[in-house]
Amino acid sequence: MKKTIDIICIGELLIDFIGNELNTPISKIENYGRFLGGSPTNVSIYGSKLGLKTALVASCGNDGLGHFMLEKLNENQVITSCIHKIDDQSSSVIFVSKSNETPEFIPYRQADYHITEAQLPDSLLQQSKIFHTTCFALSKNPARETILKKAKKAYQLGLQTSIDLNYSDKIWPERTEAKEIIKEYLSTNPLVKLSDDDCFRWFNEIKSDDYIFDYFQKQGASTICLTKGKNGVVIFDSKLGVITKKANLVENIKDTTGAGDAFWTGFLYSKLKGKELPECINTAQELAGIKLQNIGELPNNVQLREF
Repeated sequence: MKKTIDIICIGELLIDFIGNELNTPISKIENYGRFLGGSPTNVSIYGSKLGLKTALVASCGNDGLGHFMLEKLNENQVITSCIHKIDDQSSSVIFVSKSNETPEFIPYRQADYHITEAQLPDSLLQQSKIFHTTCFALSKNPARETILKKAKKAYQLGLQTSIDLNYSDKIWPERTEAKEIIKEYLSTNPLVKLSDDDCFRWFNEIKSDDYIFDYFQKQGASTICLTKGKNGVVIFDSKLGVITKKANLVENIKDTTGAGDAFWTGFLYSKLKGKELPECINTAQELAGIKLQNIGELPNNVQLREF
């Protein structure tokens, strides 16, 4: 079957209510802006803005927020045929502080994790190139069981799996369970993206880069991308070893929410174009830099340089 879909994104579809005041704790924020959010949702939209064909597999409430989210996805030409609108569950929302470092957040989850196998038919997998999900999406059933089963099927069909290990004990307090489930997903040899903050939450202490790479490689990942904010990025690849790249200078940072998703979209975009890892990192950093200068989603008509 012809591969007509570049990336299937599976997981959280929600509303980010982002505070209007910069670097203000949620307890003090008085006004919020409403933005479409969720890491897989962001990747699906950002990918589409770069000209990729993306599909989002997700669930939302059959309510005003759900209708708003679907409208935004359709405007951005994301394939939405696998999104389930649920009558008896409200759309999930997260309140987020606007920050130029790590934002504070409070999640209210209902519909987002009600993802069933019927939403991910094998015919969709057969049309696709990359199967992408998140730690957030794997934190609750039925989404967890659906994603694990379909990731293994995707791997058998020759898709490249991918995961953003955006772990938070606020979302998934049972850390031991989380490690078991992620180990199962890592058996599909996914491209792994995680940040210093994710690692601190995952291990509950600071670990060296070498420790982090060794840990995830032993569980099945052969490409691990560790982002370090203003300290750049370090990638381990089982064939190329360790690649370190300084951060690009970004002036006038307006909002860090979604910057990691922009980074990973740029990385996957370059992988799909057959680029080598150093160029994948360049594109990833460039797209993240554009996102840091914009509140909410990426602007339309993003122009990436050829490195």
